[in-house]
Amino acid sequence: MKHDSIGQPKRRPINLTIDTEIVAAAREAGLNLSRVTEDALRIASKAARERQWKEDNKEAIARFSGWYEEHGDPLAHLSPL
Repeated sequence: MKHDSIGQPKRRPINLTIDTEIVAAAREAGLNLSRVTEDALRIASKAARERQWKEDNKEAIARFSGWYEEHGDPLAHLSPL
């Protein structure tokens, strides 16, 4: 499985403001707050990059979609279905 381009760089402490009830529930559940936060930020930043890519490429995507609707799947002859 290909991993996101954001790797596992050196770690450094930062300050966050988080609802105390959420922190208490996470600790009670035995969750590692740093890892959960890293995972959530990794997912959110990947989604933001994907949204930006789609926005940056929307004209090309629209042109390809139009071409595809007009001409069909150029690889359809390779499909066993």
